[in-house]
Amino acid sequence: MKKKIYKAHILFTKEKDHFEVLENGYIAVGADGRVIGVSEDLASLDSEDAEVIDFGDRLLIPAMNDMHVHAAQFRNQAIAMDMELLPWLQTYTFPEEMKFADLEYAERMYRRFISNLWRFGTMRACVFATIHTASTRLLMQLFQEAGMGALVGKVAMNRNCPEALSESVEDMVKGNEELIAEFNKPDALVRPIITPRFVPSCTPEMLRACGELAAKYQLPVQSHLSENKDEIAWVQSLEKDSTCYGDAYNRYGLFGQTPTVMAHCVWTEGEELELMKQRGVMVAHCPTSNFNVASGMSPIRRFLNEGLQVGLGSDISGGHELIMFRMIVYAIQVSKMHYQQDHGQPFLTLSEAFWMATKSGGSFFGRVGSFEPGYEFDALVIDDSILNHDNYSLLHRLERYIYLGDDRQIEHRFCRGKEIVLE
Repeated sequence: MKKKIYKAHILFTKEKDHFEVLENGYIAVGADGRVIGVSEDLASLDSEDAEVIDFGDRLLIPAMNDMHVHAAQFRNQAIAMDMELLPWLQTYTFPEEMKFADLEYAERMYRRFISNLWRFGTMRACVFATIHTASTRLLMQLFQEAGMGALVGKVAMNRNCPEALSESVEDMVKGNEELIAEFNKPDALVRPIITPRFVPSCTPEMLRACGELAAKYQLPVQSHLSENKDEIAWVQSLEKDSTCYGDAYNRYGLFGQTPTVMAHCVWTEGEELELMKQRGVMVAHCPTSNFNVASGMSPIRRFLNEGLQVGLGSDISGGHELIMFRMIVYAIQVSKMHYQQDHGQPFLTLSEAFWMATKSGGSFFGRVGSFEPGYEFDALVIDDSILNHDNYSLLHRLERYIYLGDDRQIEHRFCRGKEIVLE
């Protein structure tokens, strides 16, 4: 790769409260795939020996980050939306995940899954696979092949699940260590993440082993937290010494001891919220999933006010869409429902929700999600001409794309400075 300078209408969020907007701006990207600088004036950037690429009247924005998605549930996307969480898991999700013992089936589904992430402009994702080491390895290899970034988790579970999805603690550790040896390389785009499914599916021994793996290899952690009231009551019955659901993870070294993202947090409050603040645990807000499986509405405004880091997740297949731009819209709409209940809490603005999908979520992968110097150039080029029929402002053009656009308007996709083209 050589140094490149891209010209377009550039929009991004350094801070959650407002957009940076550069009409006919320039962004310089080094041979290492990192942003060198952004300017309204080409002369202010060192353009010597750089290839200048003019995208004309198109929008140039950071790529999307999906902070919570189940790759093995891709086939179930947009079906089985008539059940609450726990019956939905038993009836639809677990039977589907059993199929990933078959590598041929896994490859077929995982290729389609990655293709759809790419299609909708998601260049990084925190991904749940299944308990199967071989098909998890395959998923990681497919992400590498695509050139897209991912933290991929071999799921740990050994209770309250079908026997075919239960694994001994020893086999879980062995499988994870195989993947860690192969993929946990410095600066790799695709790396392992420790993934206990959730407390009800893991014995104390399994949770402890997950925490030990995270500490030993300094790996991030992902799981589910306080998604559903029945689930919370279940955790309280299983982990009687824990003071809250979050504490059940914390006791095993799975709650911020290494970078941690917890999906949902619909009913997080009080001690659990304080523990998340202390530990720096990120929330993966999954609004469509929370609606579809009747979990509730996560109080994102409160989390932002409390200083929690928040990203957005599709949560396929609890959620029915992989389009992160729709998650921006739904996150705003959920906050408007909270506003109706509590007028002291203003609803999310477009810049805040966009920031969650880009810079805030991207921070879990490193310096990702913004166009500030030193950030990895993950970007989308949007041709919104079909939507710009009456000379809208640049901000209104972006807003209309977020609410009305789709993959057909995404002309180019970049991850770490490299254009990603999939067949």
